[in-house]
Amino acid sequence: MTLQSAVQAAFAPGGTLARSLPGFRSRPGQTEMAVAVARTIEDGGVLVVEAGTGVGKILAYVVPALLGGEKVLFSTATKALQEQLFLRDIPRLLKAFGFPVRLALLKGRSSYLCTQRLQGARQTTQNLGPADLRLLARVEDWALSTVLGDIAEVPELDERSPVIPLVTSTRDNCLGSGCPQIRNCHTQLARQEAMKADIVVVNHHLFFADLGVRASGVAELLPSVTTVVFDEAHQLNDIGVHFFARQWSTGQMLSLGRDLAEQTQGPARGLVDWLGLQADAIDAAQALKTLFASTGSQPMRPWLDATPEGLASAPWQAAVARCEGALVAASAAVRAVDELGPAFTVLAERCDTLLQNLQLFSTAPPEGQVRWLEVGAQVQLSQSPLTIAEPMRALARPDAAPGTQPKSWIFTSATLGTDAQLSWFVDACGLDGAQVLRVASPFDYATQAAVYVPREFPRPQDATHSAAVAALTAQGASALGGRTMVLTTTTRAMRAIADALRQQFAAAGLDTEVLVQGQAPKRELVDRFVGACVPQAGLESGCVLVATASFWEGIDIAGDALQLLVIDKLPFAPPDDPLVQARASAQVAGGGNAFKSLHLPQAAIALKQGAGRLIRSETDRGILVVCDVRLAQMGYGKKLLEGLPPMRRLADGDAWLDALADLAATNNPPV
Repeated sequence: MTLQSAVQAAFAPGGTLARSLPGFRSRPGQTEMAVAVARTIEDGGVLVVEAGTGVGKILAYVVPALLGGEKVLFSTATKALQEQLFLRDIPRLLKAFGFPVRLALLKGRSSYLCTQRLQGARQTTQNLGPADLRLLARVEDWALSTVLGDIAEVPELDERSPVIPLVTSTRDNCLGSGCPQIRNCHTQLARQEAMKADIVVVNHHLFFADLGVRASGVAELLPSVTTVVFDEAHQLNDIGVHFFARQWSTGQMLSLGRDLAEQTQGPARGLVDWLGLQADAIDAAQALKTLFASTGSQPMRPWLDATPEGLASAPWQAAVARCEGALVAASAAVRAVDELGPAFTVLAERCDTLLQNLQLFSTAPPEGQVRWLEVGAQVQLSQSPLTIAEPMRALARPDAAPGTQPKSWIFTSATLGTDAQLSWFVDACGLDGAQVLRVASPFDYATQAAVYVPREFPRPQDATHSAAVAALTAQGASALGGRTMVLTTTTRAMRAIADALRQQFAAAGLDTEVLVQGQAPKRELVDRFVGACVPQAGLESGCVLVATASFWEGIDIAGDALQLLVIDKLPFAPPDDPLVQARASAQVAGGGNAFKSLHLPQAAIALKQGAGRLIRSETDRGILVVCDVRLAQMGYGKKLLEGLPPMRRLADGDAWLDALADLAATNNPPV
């Protein structure tokens, strides 16, 4: 039996999945995708699949991979999906098919306890408060019994906690094979398990970080893997570009200075003027930062020549030379005592890497690279390729020698492009000649959902826009008893809308709770939002969640907890983003139209991602409101609307009120 026929049988009515998974229903689109994945695994090559919400793409790529019987690497954009695959989806399928498959989860080194750094953590606690000191004690207790060393096992340890860098390692401070605790290294143990496993689950950040520095375990894995599957693939280009970037910052200089000063307590105390080296690093970093004190507060600044915009060449070169001098002196001093232990060799290499990265910025950027700097609490210099096309083209090339890398590459997401060729994704990732498949959502959007674009509404740039969004949101949330989420394109709009909502609910005498991204961890906010629609929650008027950024995707709220989704404006990329500017310039230089080829597809994909939060199951019902009159007034608005799921259109305010009333009636049916 071929793999394709085995997959077809598994997904058929009465097949293995129907017999083993409660609630499974055979879906034509899911089966079509699964067979396509099986064909690619059998024949080799590249497959790009856009699978609409509800297709069930996880089953569609995991089942063929399991039945194929070869070593597979799954990569996701988020740790949440990575853990879902590892802890829930793959284990239940292994049980369904009865396969004795070895499964491994591999994260980046910052996710694992470093026993070497934990031993010295108590010596660097001078900046920790009482609560963080108690948390460090909790980590010390946990470290005595943990097997995996995954810091996610300590639920109290928030990812922003200052304790984490004290008990985990980075590429800069890891001692590598010279570490006294190498036999107890949780990162190394996780990599060893991954090498022995049949299925390995990673995330895109780890995948690209390893390709860039060959230091996280994935590079060792790839030659042994037959198939690589990227889920949430629409994020690949942006994540990859970040990891292929070269960066240098004044913050790195200050961190180096702190680590140099720590040597006054170590075996090299008294042998080098460590505090003097720290002072030189701090002074050099501060001198460079001072150059930007009078240049304004623009956070990201394009940088086209050898000297950043707004600065004269001579003071810039002098400041860079001062930083270079501090790094050269630090490297020489550390190497003079590196026989005292591997920590000094690592510290010297860190000085050298910082020096090399800084020297990169002493000349104009090469063709095909974009350079920018960010000025805030620190000054950060960055240079990256415009896309990941070249490195991905080299990885997924069809003429690769046998045994050097995977033969099958599968890329999938709910949103990958606006045309039949999915060129927005395919071109940026260098997947020339890839097979492309688009599988539509099985949901009946025309019955389940409606979309409303208010015609008489302030334009997005108007000062009254956020207040108007809040007023319309309050109207809908009041009718539905909460059950409303607002997605904004900026943090400023998020705060303004949330404040206005609180005022309007208070004025109306309603106890509707307004949750705002950032006031609690993402998972906690979603749990509170869902819980607010339950009568026992004690909230008579429900809840509204106002969010931006990461809430546009990866949020799965099925059922009647979310019935109204409000998007404040079209999610066009910031025009002053240097990467966006450089990509647009490249389009124009190549004779293309940057708006049609870049800005419009990106906005359409982001809008579709956001809208996808509303309908998550066959029984969900809801209304999508986009508070941007450009959808109705501009020529490109029709194209953006066509890119949304096929919801019925609400023509005017009366239709909006009628739809609200109909939806509210389903929550409170007549007795």
